[in-house]
Amino acid sequence: MEKIVIAGVEINRVSIKELLFNKTMILAYIFLAIGIYGVYEVMNLRYFFNGAVLAHDAGLHPGNHQLIEHVKDALYGEGGEVKREAPWSLYIVNYMYMIYTGSGIIFLVALDEILNLKIIKETAAGFMSLGLAMVIGGLFTILIDLNSLHMLWMFLSPNFKAGMWQMLPLYSVYIPFVIFEIYLLLTKNKGWAKKISFVILLLSVVIDIVEYYIQANLFSMNKARHLWTTYPVLTLYFIISAYVAAIGVMGVYSFFAFRKNLGKRYHSLIEVLRKTALICITLLAVYEAVAYLSIDKEWAFLILFGPFKYAFFGGYILLAMTIPYLLMLRESRNILTVIASVFMIIGTYVGRYIFVYAGNAFPMSDRFGTGFEMYDQYTKIKDYYYYPPEIPEVLVVIGSFGVILAVYVIIEKLFSVSKIREH
Repeated sequence: MEKIVIAGVEINRVSIKELLFNKTMILAYIFLAIGIYGVYEVMNLRYFFNGAVLAHDAGLHPGNHQLIEHVKDALYGEGGEVKREAPWSLYIVNYMYMIYTGSGIIFLVALDEILNLKIIKETAAGFMSLGLAMVIGGLFTILIDLNSLHMLWMFLSPNFKAGMWQMLPLYSVYIPFVIFEIYLLLTKNKGWAKKISFVILLLSVVIDIVEYYIQANLFSMNKARHLWTTYPVLTLYFIISAYVAAIGVMGVYSFFAFRKNLGKRYHSLIEVLRKTALICITLLAVYEAVAYLSIDKEWAFLILFGPFKYAFFGGYILLAMTIPYLLMLRESRNILTVIASVFMIIGTYVGRYIFVYAGNAFPMSDRFGTGFEMYDQYTKIKDYYYYPPEIPEVLVVIGSFGVILAVYVIIEKLFSVSKIREH
């Protein structure tokens, strides 16, 4: 294939048709179309659904009984994809999963490069690009959750203690940094790249840890939800669970991207992933066992013995840890590791879902300044709060998979990141 070289990086000369209308991109467009329809439904639900009340309406018709009922419905009703009692929704689940897993891939690759694992060094560009695509997919989800109006007011009336002001500077640095890492892997000017590569890798590990710390801090700030505030060393939970999810994604990706390219050496790559997975699954199992002895007992009983028990034991413990661990005990079967990776992806997503939705189960308020109490002033007291995701939320999440596919495929078509590289 004909190439052009810019800043030491070879770029494939591909036609617009090959770049934007290949089979994988068509699949990405289908996902994106579903996601865009979801965004339309979300905006319609937030601003134009039947019974929505604007400040303009209240000014024109003060004291109107029907208007008052609409106000109550808008504030405390069942409608809407984000509820007053459960504002942390499927958007947050997907955002966490995509961001943490993508960062986990980038972190593990940087760590393996520092440890000088040859097989990872040769495949690092593909893994890093996939990690970057997942981070961008996660940001797409959170952008819909926050919506552009919130983003605008964030700048017009900045509150630097707010979570977004912790996240925005981080990703403003993190994404360009990852792109620079990928550039170092692709560049033909290896002399100067090798001189700074070790420092860049160390910085990458540090930035990833900072990212996990900030994300954990955002949950720890929410004192009304004791599942999150009583989790021991929440940063550690995010890191270990992200590794398990990241290895799952890397295992499936390796099957499609490197199985033919590596030939017989494909087994060596799978072996690295298998051994790393066994260690990380063990660490996650130990952490969860300790965590459920430490968290608020109401949340612990709700998850272990209440309505979330089937998702926890059948979806999370079984799929994310037990089945993958047993499948990966056999060294000689590559396909078992790939199958285990699929289970890990599904199981860790269920784990994120439980973490977010169970955290909303007993929302509390410090309305009198005398300590947190359950919201019960406007609605009938419930044993716990649970609202299943609305259809628009699900559609937006599907759209995020389209973002990941589109970003990765464009990078692959232009730079052949799945190509095996010696460095």
